[in-house]
Amino acid sequence: MKGRYLGISSLALILALLCTAAAAAEDEASPGQKERLRISTTTSLYDTKLLDEMEDIFEDMYDVEVHTVSGGTGIAIERAERGDADLILVHDVVRERKFIEEGYGLSRTCFAYNYFIIVGPEDDPAGVKGMNASEAMKTIMEAGMEKPDLVKFVSRGDDSGTHAREKLLWDRAGLDYDEVSSSGEWYVEAGQGMGPTLLMTNEMEGYTLCDTSTFAAYKGDLDLVPHIESDDFLLNIYVAIPVSPAVYPDVNCEMAMNFVNFLVSEDGQDLIAEYGTDTYGQPLFNPARGNCDLIGCSGDECALPLTEDACSQASA
Repeated sequence: MKGRYLGISSLALILALLCTAAAAAEDEASPGQKERLRISTTTSLYDTKLLDEMEDIFEDMYDVEVHTVSGGTGIAIERAERGDADLILVHDVVRERKFIEEGYGLSRTCFAYNYFIIVGPEDDPAGVKGMNASEAMKTIMEAGMEKPDLVKFVSRGDDSGTHAREKLLWDRAGLDYDEVSSSGEWYVEAGQGMGPTLLMTNEMEGYTLCDTSTFAAYKGDLDLVPHIESDDFLLNIYVAIPVSPAVYPDVNCEMAMNFVNFLVSEDGQDLIAEYGTDTYGQPLFNPARGNCDLIGCSGDECALPLTEDACSQASA
């Protein structure tokens, strides 16, 4: 019997090795296979389909295959830190700067922005209309704890850029996030991207924090309405960061740089400025071009192309 178990273990080991070898072979570019660019991104850029359109144009320009994985800013950064991405497109300035300071990121380029909003049922059971964002969050909590059947807040709960902004709003309201998130059934963690979180919030007739672009894309399927949308703290900036070849020499740094330069080119910024108008009657994003002071991206961070030797300088 013992010999039988050893045989099974040996077979499992052989199969595991074969699968690993096959995966490695698949990752290696074979003759005639297109060059590949791996992008790790946040769900709002992915769910609105903006990246689909940009990828199609870019693939034709460079005869490259773009492989995109979305999952929120936290997951996007984690993938890059493992060496599983050539470029990240994210929206959380604290983690962006940390990613670069720790040597994983080459540089930070702002290319688009929109705003966060707090949406909820039209009858506004918590009565937050007209408040600033942090006051609204505190009021939703108080109303939810008093009447959890009537007032709920649905959090992304997924370590995304939106989730990070939610935590900052609780902090600005003078509340500890860990205490808030465990304070009762009024607080619900979706653990999903922005689109599914909006649908869950709609079903529960609750409140949530979301970005204007994803809300516009899903608005036709929702009964929710914006209640808080004019707070300066709700500005939401999207940036591109190539993974540094100094940490992972095999990353496709040059193609990542090409994609960044496409994002900030006249064609790329025009596409961002117009995207969504035909389908939704309004653009879903604003281009960074011409708005550097507004979004606080100064110097070489704001909608400027990377230099041709950026990758080689990082490798030196």
